[in-house]
Amino acid sequence: MFTVGNSLRGDDGAGPLLATLLEASPAEGWTLVDGEASPENHTHRVRALTPDRVLIVDAADMELAPGEVRLLDEDCVAEHFLVTTHAIPLNFLIASLRETVPEIIFLGVQPKDTAFCNPLTPEVRRAVEMIHQRLVQGDGFDLYQAIA
Repeated sequence: MFTVGNSLRGDDGAGPLLATLLEASPAEGWTLVDGEASPENHTHRVRALTPDRVLIVDAADMELAPGEVRLLDEDCVAEHFLVTTHAIPLNFLIASLRETVPEIIFLGVQPKDTAFCNPLTPEVRRAVEMIHQRLVQGDGFDLYQAIA
């Protein structure tokens, strides 16, 4: 699992919050790499694990209600992720990982507020806690509705 986001930008802290929750209470079968606000600086850690699949979790503007969670088709990632919070577009990151990782899945959390120095909104916090709970219980991410 590769979490992405900037905890200093409100709901863009969804990925870092999930990383914190997984560090405190790991999900069996998942290895965490916290990509923080510059995931391109952490891809070497993902590659070193030689995974068969990577789940990327990040805030994504999908024009849904705040806190909604969806799987995004790889081709849609470029239009939905929060461009302003990452040094390189996530679709470039995914293309780079694709060289060594056969399956890449993107799970987006709809933000409400990504203003600098704002905290996570309650809607996004609840969504991330639910994702964590499902991963720990082994329910996984495959039950989320996909946006293609």
